[in-house]
Amino acid sequence: MHDDPERHLPEHHNPLPELDGPHAYVVDDAKLAAVQASDEFQELKKRFRNFAFPLSAAFLIWYFAYVLLSTYAVGFMSRPLFGNVTIGLFLGLLQFLTTFVITALYIRHANKNLDPIATKIRAQLEGTR
Repeated sequence: MHDDPERHLPEHHNPLPELDGPHAYVVDDAKLAAVQASDEFQELKKRFRNFAFPLSAAFLIWYFAYVLLSTYAVGFMSRPLFGNVTIGLFLGLLQFLTTFVITALYIRHANKNLDPIATKIRAQLEGTR
């Protein structure tokens, strides 16, 4: 196959971990329970929830406000803002912009506040620290 973009990789290459079989990594229940009860894991959950829940709620309110305005405030949404661009079209485009901004904020938050803790917890589970 000359059109295979991964032809340079060895035949046994698999970027995903095995879920079963001789090379699968299995965490025993006691070790998993200990990590879940740890202060680090609780902090990881807290940091994730403190970021994700408020931002998700704010976006859902913004999204449903747009839908409700589109349904019940047709006159308002039909008003030209400039040229052929109406308030409704402008707010619809802002929905896309909001999605990109939220994604960028989450990536920054995860890299700074979540990934270091998650990496440490994973190392503990796998016994590599």
